[in-house]
Amino acid sequence: MFAVHLLAFHFTKLKEDQIKKVDRYLYPLRLSDDVLLDVMARFQAEMVKGLGRDTNPTATVKMLPSFVRSLPDGSEKGEFLAVDLGGSQFRAHQVKVFDDGRQSSQLESKFYPTPKEVTQGSGAELFDYIADCLSDFMETKNLKHKKLPLGFTFSFPCKQTKLEEDIDVDVLALVNDTVGTMMTCGYDDQRCEVGLIIGTGTNACYMEEMRHISLVEGDEGRMCINTEWGAFGDDGALDDLRTEFDRELDLGSLNPGKQLFEKMISSLYLGELVRLILLKMTKEGLLFNGEVSTALLTKGKIEMKHVSAMEKYKEGLSNTKEILMELNLFPSEEDCVAVQHVCTIVSFRSANLCAAALAAILTRLRENKKLLRMRTTVGIDGGLYKTHPKFAQRLHKVVRRLVPTCDVRFLLSEGGSGRGAAMVTAVARRLAAQRRRLDTALAPFLLAPGTLREVRDKMRAELEYGLKREAQGKATVKMLPTYVCGTPDGTEKGKFLALDLGGTNFRVLLVKIKSGRKRSVQMYNKIFAIPLEIMQGTGEELFDHIVQCIAEFLEYMGIKGARLPLGFTFSFPCRQASIDKGTLVGWTKGFKATDCEGEDVVDMLREAIKRRNEFDLDIVAVVNDTVGTMMTCGYEDPNCEIGLIAGTGSNACYMEDMKNIEIVEGNEGKMCINTEWGAFGDNGCIDHIRTKYDREVDEGSLNPGKQRYEKMTSGMYLGEIVRQILIDLTKQGLLFRGHISESLRKRGIFETKFLSQIESDRLALLQVRRILQQLGLDSTCEDSIIVKEVCGVVSRRAARLCGAGLAAIVEKKRENRGVEHLQITVGVDGTLYKLHPHFSTVLRETVKELAPQCDVTFMLSEDGSGKGAALITAVAKRLHNVGQK
Repeated sequence: MFAVHLLAFHFTKLKEDQIKKVDRYLYPLRLSDDVLLDVMARFQAEMVKGLGRDTNPTATVKMLPSFVRSLPDGSEKGEFLAVDLGGSQFRAHQVKVFDDGRQSSQLESKFYPTPKEVTQGSGAELFDYIADCLSDFMETKNLKHKKLPLGFTFSFPCKQTKLEEDIDVDVLALVNDTVGTMMTCGYDDQRCEVGLIIGTGTNACYMEEMRHISLVEGDEGRMCINTEWGAFGDDGALDDLRTEFDRELDLGSLNPGKQLFEKMISSLYLGELVRLILLKMTKEGLLFNGEVSTALLTKGKIEMKHVSAMEKYKEGLSNTKEILMELNLFPSEEDCVAVQHVCTIVSFRSANLCAAALAAILTRLRENKKLLRMRTTVGIDGGLYKTHPKFAQRLHKVVRRLVPTCDVRFLLSEGGSGRGAAMVTAVARRLAAQRRRLDTALAPFLLAPGTLREVRDKMRAELEYGLKREAQGKATVKMLPTYVCGTPDGTEKGKFLALDLGGTNFRVLLVKIKSGRKRSVQMYNKIFAIPLEIMQGTGEELFDHIVQCIAEFLEYMGIKGARLPLGFTFSFPCRQASIDKGTLVGWTKGFKATDCEGEDVVDMLREAIKRRNEFDLDIVAVVNDTVGTMMTCGYEDPNCEIGLIAGTGSNACYMEDMKNIEIVEGNEGKMCINTEWGAFGDNGCIDHIRTKYDREVDEGSLNPGKQRYEKMTSGMYLGEIVRQILIDLTKQGLLFRGHISESLRKRGIFETKFLSQIESDRLALLQVRRILQQLGLDSTCEDSIIVKEVCGVVSRRAARLCGAGLAAIVEKKRENRGVEHLQITVGVDGTLYKLHPHFSTVLRETVKELAPQCDVTFMLSEDGSGKGAALITAVAKRLHNVGQK
């Protein structure tokens, strides 16, 4: 028993001595975590360089766009062909993907040897051979009568310009084997967004944000980047880590100076690296008593399969002895221990370097997503990873040590590049089908120039009709006289009160206007909420609430005893008989207070003041917010004769020649006309451009059949149009995996402010996803792209339609003046115009396109409904005083 222990001790001591000897000898191959973190940082820098348009030409890591823009989502189905060219054999596959809820697929393959005269002949001969093999495979499988989509795995560096080429198949995807690996694993695990090959060659791919890929047009969504990382270090970036053995191996290779990273980690070279180390150690007398065999001198005699066999846990040493003897070497036990440890150091360095580069990719993914911690899956394939007894375990351990903020699952690819090519093709076909269906759904929102001209002309006709005496009561565009007969001239002065009712908030303002050289407007205001029960209660309750708010403001400002002139901004359709008399035509914007329609709102306000019996006011003018907007801008620019609101509601006003206003006596001068154009189309004249989504929004609104133009152009409704489209697309399986969440079913959940946020150019898709998640919508990257496109289409149509209406007004102004070319300013207000990132630009472009003889300046109003009401009151007072004199 003692002898056995003594022998075991002797062997352990012997092993330790040999390991220490090899460790000292191969110290440069042993990499610390600090070195690996440095390699990781270097690779991150190379990735950035490869993605940049200007820096890519000199980058060694080429970061090739694959034009694969989406991972499998589990809905893929169908029958596909795949061909795989990447080694000594060409393979043809028939892949069936089943939509059975279990995400299953079936792969049938046939192997064709690739003769040397074909692989080293002309390109035409190679592809003729591939076509012949494919034809044979289709005949064998009885597929000649079918026109199947085809995926082609071409496992060599390719600079792609698009995913498919034109041949007689439905979709042809040219796929790199690394991308195929990611897609295969992505079908089984939707978290998989990295592909890794560690075999004869090595490479990695991952899903990069489009906004970072300057080599490809567009910045929406993601695209798989084929890093071609084997060339990392070709510019000398790894020279400090390359050993004399790496340099000797490189010089003896077919491509000296190229693929230096690959030569340090792939199975094609590790066996040769071991041979070179053993040869030098033997020559120095450290192994085999210094006796070198002819086999040890022969390149390629030690392969990766030998390295793997020598590193096996139990039989490793006996395998080592057997392999060395086949090389005509006569190893001692010490030699076998040393050689086994050489293999361990070489393969461990390979795993370490691979882990460092992979850690760089995982870190980039996490930073792209702006996550503190990320959970992801790496799809992996390759002989070294699959057959080496310890490589996978080492790789996993080092990756997790280098990136502790990433929870990484490693998923072995099944079916290899053939199934992967089929998956890329299946995803491409799914996306192409989705694109067609999405285009069909959104096509009605894309208004052609001819259609916009038609809308402009119909608006013009409705404007003219609304001005006629006989049209009153029948016109949809009401063309209401405001009795505002002038714009500010700069002489206005005094203190004025202004009330502003136009939405869910009510404001009371004190406005001080100074004239002369130090002309200025000072404002003090207070905002009061209007509860829903008041908005939809009785008229008496609404106006009592307004008067209560006024009383609080007067008390707050200490002016309860003063009888100040007051302008009342009442942002609803009113028919005015004079500047201080306004009869409500009909509620909009969610108001439904009873006993108000057909009543004079100024009288209702006066009666409520009397009921309160605390103060008295001189109500000079009832004002529409659109008119207030025009007057505010007119105070700054005398050329402003049009007002536009593009916000919760939509409306326009303009200064019309009195001779054209048949419903008001007199032909001299001008008067502001409040068009109330929101009702344009209520007579059916624009039904041909209304979509099914517009009809759904209209039918679900508080006023079905009314304000149809407003429902296509104003902020109150755009979000709801988007929601209806999203529901339809989800029903079609194009969004949210076909699941309509409870939140998406809620009317009004998708507010127009979300359109503005989602369409912001500064907003990455990740942030779009967060907005959707806040709304209870669990979206993928692809969902976010579609939602952003839907928002864009809806808001663009709104801006184009609004521009067509405005073009009708500016053209009318030009003809009124009898000029060939008109210069005019439009005062504009409203959250849609001010806050939406593209609305104002599209609106201006449309007006320019549809009214080319008009030079229109847009001036943003500062508080049209408050300041504007005070200015209208001031102008009315001024004109009244002039009249009295």
